[in-house]
Amino acid sequence: MSAISEFDYVVVGAGSAGCLLANRLSANPDNRVLLIEAGDPDTYPWIHIPVGYLYCIGNARTDWMYQTEPAKGLNGRTLIYPRGKALGGCTSINGMIYMRGQARDYDNWAKLTGEDAWNWENCLKDFKAHEDHYRLDNGADPKRADGSNFSDLHGHGGEWRIEKQRLSWEVLDSFADAAEQTGIEKTDDFNAGDNSGVGYFDVNQRKGWRWNASKAFLNSIKSRPNLTIWTRSTVDSLTFAQSKDGKAICSGARINKDGSKIEIRTTIEVILSAGAINSPKILQLSGIGPADLLKSKGIDIVLDAPAVGENLQDHLQIRAIYKVSNTRTLNTLTNSLVGKVKIGLEYMFKRSGPMSMSPSQLGAFTRSDADKEHANLEYHIQPLSLEAFGEDLHDFPAITVSVCNLNPTSRGHVRIKSADPSEPPEIAPNYLDTDEDRKIAADSLRQVRDIMGQNAMQHHEPIEYKPGIQYQSDEELAKLAGDIASTIFHPVGTVKMGKEDDPTAVLDPHLRVKGIGGLRVVDASIMPEITSGNTSSPIIMIAEKASRWILAGQ
Repeated sequence: MSAISEFDYVVVGAGSAGCLLANRLSANPDNRVLLIEAGDPDTYPWIHIPVGYLYCIGNARTDWMYQTEPAKGLNGRTLIYPRGKALGGCTSINGMIYMRGQARDYDNWAKLTGEDAWNWENCLKDFKAHEDHYRLDNGADPKRADGSNFSDLHGHGGEWRIEKQRLSWEVLDSFADAAEQTGIEKTDDFNAGDNSGVGYFDVNQRKGWRWNASKAFLNSIKSRPNLTIWTRSTVDSLTFAQSKDGKAICSGARINKDGSKIEIRTTIEVILSAGAINSPKILQLSGIGPADLLKSKGIDIVLDAPAVGENLQDHLQIRAIYKVSNTRTLNTLTNSLVGKVKIGLEYMFKRSGPMSMSPSQLGAFTRSDADKEHANLEYHIQPLSLEAFGEDLHDFPAITVSVCNLNPTSRGHVRIKSADPSEPPEIAPNYLDTDEDRKIAADSLRQVRDIMGQNAMQHHEPIEYKPGIQYQSDEELAKLAGDIASTIFHPVGTVKMGKEDDPTAVLDPHLRVKGIGGLRVVDASIMPEITSGNTSSPIIMIAEKASRWILAGQ
């Protein structure tokens, strides 16, 4: 083990949070910043072509290739659990959907932590700080329906580019009309604090190319002499020293860089931004976690922290499939060589068409029943269908109507299986583990049937392919949901923040590890409860807020 020179800040993980942190912390030339990424530089071509997620997920070049444990709620099935492994992290392989969630999410975080900085009004400032929204291009500032300016809620000139999708589909437009017929109003902005409605998602793209966190926050600053970026580097464990009062202080980390073992030291902080799976894994490998777990793996205990790795939450999408007629879908467009060539040429010359697609184009947010005060369901509607991710599209025209419970009550965990850093952890989301989650799953499938039965869809003659109209009872539909559901890749909560006296919280409201000096966590794992929507942009907001605290020594 060889030691090298010190850094002031060490950021572990170059994903949604880590890229922004590296940018903000190195803006002061006096700060020596090291950014560590386990994967490669983001030079793989499929990272940058939007439809390339099909070739990045399940590819060891860009994906950690994790899997979940068999789940009772999924009738014993395991799921692939993609996590980005390249500069940009999950923003290099995700669905590119720009979504903040709901104002109530952040107001609830403020209550759970006792920190007003987490309320919606204050988080909105952090969202806007790095936004570059297309509707504010060329000095435009359109009026909203309530008379306010668009710029009251969105930013322009920041690094995180948000654009309108570059395609539409007749069958998806019909679905939006059908949803409206059930009472779901159309919307052109899911990000105003209440995302109820149906419409096309805005996406993190620039002129038809994926816009990941590496492009946004690193490309323009890589030449800063005070910023060092290491790729192909993993953290085996953190290192610790003791202060005069006996408190453990994180002093650095042991790194495996291209097979070489290196020890680094920090003068101020180590910041874990490795995500909801790898951040708790690193903490546990370093002796911070449940004492019984650590002892069983032969790891010396630095801090008995039972909550590390617990509280795992994720959005489970239930993938209903409908055969359709009298319209085009991606299934039919790709069933011939001529169709595939046309798709390729359209992207080559126009940067539009199916190759510019995010995995889901049309979205909807609504309530599973009238008793809900807020939208608790999110739809991702796609003009395609397949049996499972990675398999060929069906040879018949169809659409997939995926629906997920935004506020699941099921909780899972992430736990190391051994002291070997190279071994994947045990990932158990425990989907559909509660009666409430199973009831919402059944209700959501009934709601899908209601929308597909509206007049606006009848020209397409929809026929339910999955789960099958013969299944009607709550019990049948909940079981079928377990058969056809899959993760939508939103794990959060495994190193959650909370009040100082909250025994289930690993972090204080400023994201510092309680009981340890010089160590902070800034990523999806800090969420006490999952946001009501896609999680990528909320993570960037978290990093924006945390960067100010870190620079202020708070």
